[in-house]
Amino acid sequence: MIDYHLHLWSHGSKDKPVVLEQLAAYCEHAAAQGVSEIAVTEHFYRFSQARSILSGYFRRYPESPMRDLMEQYWEQNATADLDQYVAVALEAKAAGLPVVMGLEVDYYPEAMHRVQAMLLGYPFDVLLGSVHWIETWPFDHIDDPVVMAEWERVGVEPAWAAYTRALEELAATDTVDVLAHPDLVKVAGHRPEVPQEYFDRMAEAAAAAGVAAEVSSAGMRKPVREFYPAPELLRRFLELGVPLTTASDAHGLGDVADRAPEIKELLVAHGVTTLRRFEGRVGAEVAL
Repeated sequence: MIDYHLHLWSHGSKDKPVVLEQLAAYCEHAAAQGVSEIAVTEHFYRFSQARSILSGYFRRYPESPMRDLMEQYWEQNATADLDQYVAVALEAKAAGLPVVMGLEVDYYPEAMHRVQAMLLGYPFDVLLGSVHWIETWPFDHIDDPVVMAEWERVGVEPAWAAYTRALEELAATDTVDVLAHPDLVKVAGHRPEVPQEYFDRMAEAAAAAGVAAEVSSAGMRKPVREFYPAPELLRRFLELGVPLTTASDAHGLGDVADRAPEIKELLVAHGVTTLRRFEGRVGAEVAL
């Protein structure tokens, strides 16, 4: 098993310098759950280098309280040093720790060429692609009642339609290797009456772009109380031959490799025998 989605800082916390001991502790905790390799994949927006190419990005949208909230959140988070993060991850690899180096990269319509150009300058092993916001609405901020109230204004069907379109566009940018928590839009428990159309489009986008999809336990810690992807979406990924990674999306040591044995059991039940690992942005199959 692998855990290919791990963060070093919790949401809302100030970043701290990355140290080798933290990565070693992650590896030890993962091994106890039967996970033999981990990927550190901090959010790209947590780094000052993201600000250098994306500062003011959300001003392209009409002025609103939601835009102000999103812009403030983004700017307050973009403070860590990407070079220091990369240096420690490379140090961990050189020390023999079973670590691959990555990032979680959000979708910025009309600006992904800038993101791609910057990231090509670093020796990443894997890049996760995510959709965490629809225009200026960070729909997965489940602890913020103002953000959650937007579900009533936007509507479930329009939200799923916009999310799916963004995921399709992200996959087609050739910027990322894996679609993280591919049906994240369900996080608060809101589902369309007929989700199959959206699931088909998500799976077809992954297959067309040649990217992998993540099977994550993170949804079990959210109101939706379900793995990502939903069973129907997982089946569609498998039907189209989309390779899989597995993940916890931990934001601290305690959730590293969360429910890894359950994920393995789920995949075995679906006939899955291999996972996709990455090195230098090149994928290869490894035994489940």
